[in-house]
Order: sequence, then structure tokens, then C-alpha cells
Amino acid sequence: MSAKETFAKEADLCAAFIECLPDSWTAYPETGGFDILLVRKADGMQIGVEAKLRLNAKVVTQAAESLSTYRVAHPSPDCRAVLVPAGVSSDLAGVCQLLGITVISMRALVRNDRGEVVWYGKDRTMARLASGGYSYPFQPRLPEAKSITADDDWHERCPVARLKLPDWVPDVVAGDTAPVALTPWKVGAIKLVVTLQRRGYLTRQDFAHFKISMSRWTQQRWLVKDGQGGWIAGPYMPDFKAQHPVNFDQIAADFEKWQPPVAAATKGVVVGELFPASETGKAA
Repeated sequence: MSAKETFAKEADLCAAFIECLPDSWTAYPETGGFDILLVRKADGMQIGVEAKLRLNAKVVTQAAESLSTYRVAHPSPDCRAVLVPAGVSSDLAGVCQLLGITVISMRALVRNDRGEVVWYGKDRTMARLASGGYSYPFQPRLPEAKSITADDDWHERCPVARLKLPDWVPDVVAGDTAPVALTPWKVGAIKLVVTLQRRGYLTRQDFAHFKISMSRWTQQRWLVKDGQGGWIAGPYMPDFKAQHPVNFDQIAADFEKWQPPVAAATKGVVVGELFPASETGKAA
């Protein structure tokens, strides 16, 4: 067995937490303005989670709902929580309770020689703790959809609408200091690049279809004119696949579902050639 698990940074804490989630929940890293947006598969219930190695005022403020009345009618998760290592100072726990924010304590776990969490039994409920024995890897446990008992650990806010989820679970590191989030703009940009690869050129209508401004792409020479009415990859095209290798392939695989209409392709434009991958610029 390896030595006790430690959390050197928030990303390690988030990774351990996501690894121990029950199958009834899906974690969306860096989504909706949270380090982790948890979604219950049964009914879509959402929990927005902010992670910190210490329970301090900064993370409480990050997890709390905005004081602006303008934000009241905006989409938001059903519950809000802060994720911290077990055993850290709990001076602000009472404040979190008053604000309706759940404090999730993640325990240090023992791992086997393959780096896997050591579970008790096959249901992956109780894990071996670095402090000895088996217990739940984090507390409190996540709310169950069919539970009929009152649970004071979770404070449902009944939002006007829940946060919009991306069509693909972001392949990013939750809790990273500089995450490359899979934003709606990034999804549109990847769709443009996939369209470029499939068709060989892009048109202004493609950008209008995906609701993305073309200016940045042309001014920074991500695209250049092909001389025949279309636009092809320029020398500084970002490598979006390097940024999101999993999501890029997932989006490309769904091309038939989201591809631009025929009207988006200018009639008579001759297909251009892409620049070699070695000539493309680094990710933006």
C-alpha cells in the first residue's frame, strides 16, 4: 500500500472527490462557474462545488449566491457546496450553514500499488482511510433522489432554472489554477475547425450559423483567404484538439447532428488545403 493520500493543490482534492462519486452522479469539471458541477442522473438535480485546501472566506464567497437582485432570475444549481480536506479548520462551518452552503469534507485514502482507491466490497461505498479502517470517503453523502427522510446537510434553493449543461462532459482538470474551460464559444470554435477539416474551407455563413465573430480568426491569422471565396487554416490557428483531445473527437463524431446547413457554404467555392499541423500556432 502507498503512503497516506495528500492534497498538494485543489486539483488533487477535486480529482480524489470525483473518483469517489457514486454512479448516480456525473461531475462536470469547470462548468457553470464552479470547480465542479454535480448532476444527479435520476432527475438532473445540480450541486455547484468550489474547492479549497482551507475553509476560508474566499471559497465561501465563491460558493455563495450573488447578492445582486439581477442574478436572482438567472439559472443556478439547486445546492451549493465547498469541498475541503477533512480535518481543516471549521471556524466558518457555522457561517456556511447559515448561508445554505454545504461543507464537504474529503478524507485521505489508501491506494494500492496501481494507484487505485481501496474499497470495501464491490459497491464502492466504503473506502480504506489513511487513518485506518473503512468509511465513506467524504461527508456528508450526496442526496438521494428517492430519499423520503429530511436531510439537513443540503439546502435546496429551487432556482428559476438550472444551469445549462454542455453536450459533452468537459475533459478539463477540475480545480486547476488556469483551467481551459469548455465554454460555449470553445464548442463553437471546435465545430468550425471540424467543419474546416471535413469541407476544406469555411465561409462567413459558417460563423453566423455558430454565432461566433469572425474578426478574431482573421485578424490573428487563424484563417487566411484561399483566393477563391473561402477561408482556410492560417499559420496561427490554435490547436483546439490539444486543448480538448477527448471533447474534440466527441464533437467530431457527432458531426452529422450539428453540421452547418448547406446554405452556410458559399456556392462555387473551391476547396482549399489545410496548412500542415507542424505550421499551426500554439493553443490560444
